Amino acid sequence: MEKITCTDEHKELLFKIPLFRDLPLNVKSTLLDRLDFQVYHVGKKDEVARQGTPCKRLYVLLQGKLKADIIDGAGNEVMIEYIIAPRAFATPHLFNTVDNRLPVTFTALEDSVLFTASKESTFKLISEEPNILRSFLCITGNCNKCTVSRLNVLSHKNIRDRFVTYLFEHKRTGSPLIVIMHNQVQLAEYLNVTRPALSKEINKMIKEGLIKQEGKTIELLKGIHPENYMV
Repeated sequence: MEKITCTDEHKELLFKIPLFRDLPLNVKSTLLDRLDFQVYHVGKKDEVARQGTPCKRLYVLLQGKLKADIIDGAGNEVMIEYIIAPRAFATPHLFNTVDNRLPVTFTALEDSVLFTASKESTFKLISEEPNILRSFLCITGNCNKCTVSRLNVLSHKNIRDRFVTYLFEHKRTGSPLIVIMHNQVQLAEYLNVTRPALSKEINKMIKEGLIKQEGKTIELLKGIHPENYMV
């Protein structure tokens, strides 16, 4: 990673994330003066933060895309999620007083721009601005919800159960249609299965009349009951 100057474009991107988006103009105008921050250019395949290291800074991806991976107990690398800019990440671990070690490794999938601020200056800002505190707590709650969803997918042993669980977690109420956010390679990685095995299972479900597929859109047809897949 290479330290770079914070530009006006970077500032605009920073104020697009939920943590700072809805602040009054007078707070936005002084925010960067109140944070001990750095901005970095992150090259493709650069490691931003490693699993097991303490979380000492607020992380905001301003541009680019990261992959979050975890090494499980058996030594296998498991993809957890993609971080797409602009977005804060690793927020639940910043002020954890019991164990603030990062549970995953964040690696750049493309050239990216990273904003970081010290834990101390972030805490001071949050303690002085109730609106930021409220947003921070909401973001932390959403991160925990994503973790539970991810574990729910991986708790199933076979490919079909993992795929169907993924579908129900992305399904909108009242609609049989699900738009998949990943391509098939990414989805196989997310489900922790091989791409050929996933493709074979999807084709099998289509032939059985359980689903229809057009591009990234999946339609649930019959014989799949959400209570069998949601924890």
